[in-house]
Amino acid sequence: MDCPSEENLIRMKLEDISGIENLEFDIANRKLTVFHYDDIDQIEKSIIELNLGGIKISSEQTQQIEFNKDTNQKKLLWSVFVINFAFFIIEMTTGIISKSIGLVADSLDMLADSFVYGISLFAVGKTTIKKKYIAKLAGYFQIILAIFGFIEVLRRFIGYERLPDFSTMIIVSVFALIANGFCLYILQKSKSKEEAHIKSSMIFTSNDVIINLGVIIAAILVSLLNSNKPDLVVGTIVFILVIKGAFRILKLSR
Repeated sequence: MDCPSEENLIRMKLEDISGIENLEFDIANRKLTVFHYDDIDQIEKSIIELNLGGIKISSEQTQQIEFNKDTNQKKLLWSVFVINFAFFIIEMTTGIISKSIGLVADSLDMLADSFVYGISLFAVGKTTIKKKYIAKLAGYFQIILAIFGFIEVLRRFIGYERLPDFSTMIIVSVFALIANGFCLYILQKSKSKEEAHIKSSMIFTSNDVIINLGVIIAAILVSLLNSNKPDLVVGTIVFILVIKGAFRILKLSR
């Protein structure tokens, strides 16, 4: 487990199995603890079917019957969701206006994060079929957008295109960097920062910070080299990351 989509994948796979009381995710150590009172065979089989490399470490009895349910987690995830979706719109708009593939690609990465958080937030209380349908739509939509992005990168590599506005790239990316830094701050200050959803959100947001820095560096190189190639390269890298995230989301729909 190294991102929220894999955690959601496991939760959706196991939610229809009776007897499961609670799931505790340790993202850093890629470990899942299942509290249950029913036969473990179905649980183990379902996890193995996900092809995430899961194996049973141990099984033992416990007297624990109460589990922490921190409602602040949902508020925090809402905050991160809103920020990511807002910057998807901002970066997509400014990326198109400034002719920057890097900003457009980064906006899709923000959208990918929004999909992951949105699936968790909006699918609450929905049936498994509806949750999988939401995941399928999100995954395919993300892939379609990324494919159009790759086509545009290829077109700009082959043909002539005016240089992207490097100043807009830097300004917008700096604001996105500040937004992601703020997300990391509120997640780190959370009393629930040891919980799986919060940890995984921190991992996603940390990756976003790296991408923001990549776009800023690309903008500087565009100015220094008087070439749009750095912008196209960083855009291509981010599109690849977006595609990988989309396939993870599609796993939720199986």
